[in-house]
Amino acid sequence: MLYINTEKIQPLKISSYPMLLNQALLDKISAEAKQSPRLRKNFNLHDSLDAPSQRLFNSLQPGTQMEIHRHRHTSETCLVVRGSVRYTIYSDDGSVKESYVLKAGSDSFGFNVPAGVWHTMEPLEPDTVVFGCKDGPYVPLNECDIKSEKNG
Repeated sequence: MLYINTEKIQPLKISSYPMLLNQALLDKISAEAKQSPRLRKNFNLHDSLDAPSQRLFNSLQPGTQMEIHRHRHTSETCLVVRGSVRYTIYSDDGSVKESYVLKAGSDSFGFNVPAGVWHTMEPLEPDTVVFGCKDGPYVPLNECDIKSEKNG
């Protein structure tokens, strides 16, 4: 779930000791997202961008601009662990195919999108946090993997 990123990606160095995932961690990531010009912040749980499993929290603040994009090499699974998002799937021509509101703790709290499907999500509440995973290694999105006025 790494989107176009102008910041240098710093993978977390995971120790061999188990890490507790708690509200304090989500609060910390959300505070960092509020300070980011992008209004979002990734917290990687994998120890390398080459890891075969990319796992991370992504804190999203309202107003963040997440491009319509696709991952050609991997499916992507996301679970809303705090807050809510509007998750939208698009046709190849850029028209909306389906749109859902996903909320932590509700009946609809996540998605699994197959490789190659155009999608985006928009946070609907402050301090929304999504847990995402996809196959590695990390592959930056190419221009052809982002929908824009220029490339349709």
